[in-house]
Amino acid sequence: MLVSHLQLNNGFSRACRNRQQDFCCLFLHDEPPSLSDISPRDKPWDKHRNNSDKVAKHYAGSDFHRYSERMTFCSELLDFTLKPIDDESYALKLSSARFCRVRHCPVCQWKRSLVWKAKAYKVLPQIVEKYPKHRWLFVTLTQRNCKITELRETIKLMNDAFKRMTKLEDFPAIGWLKSVEVTRGKDGSAHPHFHCLLMVPSSYFGGNYLKQAEWVAMWRKCLRLDYDPILDVQAIKKGSQPMQLVSELLKYCTKESDMTVDREWLLELTRQMHKLRAIATGGVLKEYLKALEDEPEDLIHVDGEEKEAIATEEDKTHLFFG
Repeated sequence: MLVSHLQLNNGFSRACRNRQQDFCCLFLHDEPPSLSDISPRDKPWDKHRNNSDKVAKHYAGSDFHRYSERMTFCSELLDFTLKPIDDESYALKLSSARFCRVRHCPVCQWKRSLVWKAKAYKVLPQIVEKYPKHRWLFVTLTQRNCKITELRETIKLMNDAFKRMTKLEDFPAIGWLKSVEVTRGKDGSAHPHFHCLLMVPSSYFGGNYLKQAEWVAMWRKCLRLDYDPILDVQAIKKGSQPMQLVSELLKYCTKESDMTVDREWLLELTRQMHKLRAIATGGVLKEYLKALEDEPEDLIHVDGEEKEAIATEEDKTHLFFG
């Protein structure tokens, strides 16, 4: 992502003017600088944008050529304001941008994940405060890889199995957050699996405790398999917060490296995942986390930044990258 325009307020303090000179010096090179040249902390923009270009090329000339066209202009121009950190340093803060909102666009997937994480970080402490004695489990549910052409049906079967499991008398959780992740197998297959955050009463660690083998048997029964699936259950230590698991729960649906390595796999993934929900909530957590099930309207500001964004509307100090 390269700098195409620079606009800075002439009314800056001396410290800011010195910083402005640092920025302007970058334009003396033959090639325009990338965003990470000016702001190393924003290096992820360059990474995700580069992968977005690769995905767009895969979509070009396919049934999804319109996705390619939309992704070409996604985050093409980024408008940053300079946010003072102290008298000597400044950070770039995204002010406006245009996003394509294509599901498998690496830039939009990344920004969507950031918004989801911000919402979860904001709400989970409220849940912990209301249910201080409850504990948390992090459960990963899997089954054997399937053909990429059978991914949609496999996820549907897994969703139905999860619903059956939540209705069992032995299912310990009173609330849950579930996300879907799909990884690519070395043979071109698909590996769908669920990451689940479960809230359980403290009595679970007494007489109601389920051993690993019991979890496996329960998931196998609900999924109606003729083999024991791989399943992982981790309990969050007493007194620890569930927020530490948010980054794993709400990271991405598919790795960018999986989307860029094989064009035909990506095209079929797009067909199979069309309009499938990546996140689901249930039980007592649904009223708190239901917003995570919907596509975020704003991919620029995360919760808590809106007021700051309004406060800087009149600030004419901008850096444009495109």
